[in-house]
Amino acid sequence: MKNLLFGILFLAGNAFAQYPNRPISMVVGFAPGGGTDTVARIIARTLSEQLGQQVVVENKAGAGGNIATDFVAKSPPDGHTLLLGNVGSLTVAPHIVASLPYDPLRDLAPVTMAVVFSNVIVVHPSVPANTLAEFIALAKQKPGLLTYGSSGIGGAGHLAGELLKLMAGIDIVHVPFKGGGPAMQAMLGGQISAYFATPVAAGPHIRAGKARALATTGPKRDPFMNEVPTVAEVGYPGYEATNWYAYVLPARTPKEIVDRLNRELVKALGAPDVVALLHKQGLEPRPGTPEALGQFMQREFQTWGRVVKTAGIKAQ
Repeated sequence: MKNLLFGILFLAGNAFAQYPNRPISMVVGFAPGGGTDTVARIIARTLSEQLGQQVVVENKAGAGGNIATDFVAKSPPDGHTLLLGNVGSLTVAPHIVASLPYDPLRDLAPVTMAVVFSNVIVVHPSVPANTLAEFIALAKQKPGLLTYGSSGIGGAGHLAGELLKLMAGIDIVHVPFKGGGPAMQAMLGGQISAYFATPVAAGPHIRAGKARALATTGPKRDPFMNEVPTVAEVGYPGYEATNWYAYVLPARTPKEIVDRLNRELVKALGAPDVVALLHKQGLEPRPGTPEALGQFMQREFQTWGRVVKTAGIKAQ
């Protein structure tokens, strides 16, 4: 019996030592071209080099990231399938979707935070508003006629828009898309009035004059868009809606694998070329421990649960 137990422990330890032994799938819940997809591809390249195995970005768009999150939650807990998720699918969806097929706090194992950033409110150049104050005034003059897009129901952009509606007392119509790329294209084409965008998606278009930035949604000015005021500065103190992307694995993934991926992802997020690429997109890497991410997710779960209830947000 002692020899059998030793053999099992030896095989398990050897399996962990050989991890990863095949390509890793880095799942993203949105279409190519959006913020999550861009961040995933930046990190996947460096992570592949570190692990000596190919890390493939897999787009499973739909339902605000919930399809991808459910896929990862139900994947084998062997460390070869991980999710780069966001606030929507990881902490908001349970408050919106009654029949959500996964519980993010129960069915997923936190690995590390990836990036934290503000959204930026952008409008099509045809919208007669050069500032957020002018946009809100226009919305009050034309209730229910202005639209705003987001990367999906329950995502950071949607929540940021609903919080603005509550605090400013305006009626603007939410139009969800299957990712930041499609939402940005709709705004650039004038199909929607405004878009609560990630800096990744909006930055190049703002610089090219194809979109107008009105305000950012964080507690202080975005260091990469320092000329753009915050919503709070414009006249709504206390307004704050930050976005974040984080890495999680299926629950029951062995701690040795979680810790290994944590070390490798923290290293990748600190690599000078990765930091430079993320900064170029207006994103700040914020790697940490699995425990810190777990505690953060718990707090976000409670915070956005209150906003969802107050705003009456429901799945469509």
